Amino acid sequence: MGWRLIRTYTILVYLFMFLPIAVVVLLSFNANQFGSFPMTGLSTRWFEVLWNNDAIMRAFKTSIVLGLMTAVISTILGVLASLALVRYQIPGRNLITTLLIAPILVPEVVLAVALLLFLNFLNIGKSFTLLLAGHVIFTLPFVILVVQARLVSIRRDVEEAALSLGASPMQTFFTITLPQLMPAVAAGGLFAFTISFDDITGTLFWKPGGIETVPTQIFSMLRNSISPEINALGTVIIVLTVGLPLIGAAIARKLATKSGG
Repeated sequence: MGWRLIRTYTILVYLFMFLPIAVVVLLSFNANQFGSFPMTGLSTRWFEVLWNNDAIMRAFKTSIVLGLMTAVISTILGVLASLALVRYQIPGRNLITTLLIAPILVPEVVLAVALLLFLNFLNIGKSFTLLLAGHVIFTLPFVILVVQARLVSIRRDVEEAALSLGASPMQTFFTITLPQLMPAVAAGGLFAFTISFDDITGTLFWKPGGIETVPTQIFSMLRNSISPEINALGTVIIVLTVGLPLIGAAIARKLATKSGG
């Protein structure tokens, strides 16, 4: 009886969490202009309207470019930081690790306001560079945690064997360490892209005027009225934010299998 109640409660919690998402996806195919039940039919017209909306398309391009740049920079910095913290005895290593991971612990709105006030103190205005820097600061801890967890499991004696056979540290990294590290690198990069693409709190503080990402575009559209395009746009975002981690997990598992991890 106890386990049955626990299972029932768990199912109700999941329904409460995911049923609104399912409703958004369902209403995005509603033929009626007003998003309400009962539905009058199924149609993809709102996806076509979404595709022809120049403002939303610009926001998509901005989010994709921003997400890709954030993923590349965060992944490179995360791999270098993880190598330094795991492989070398750096003074204050624990303190440095804590500082690098701190953005996860600090509420994002506090981090966004703090960075904005600091740059205003330095007389640096809002720009795309500031927006990119803020996204890198916020996504870097996730990459570091993923890469460090993988790097700890890679045997150090394999790298030392390559060095003893005449390979340079750079050759050892690219031929021995990086192939075994690739599952974590790929997962960390996809995490960074997904978090950057989906971020709205920090983006509202950091973005300059005239630049909109997909989340901020949805926010501005909701302030005026609830358009069926928003449901279609929400469906696209759900597919991206759910599909990319699943693809990343599949790639990471495949790479881990190939490398013997």
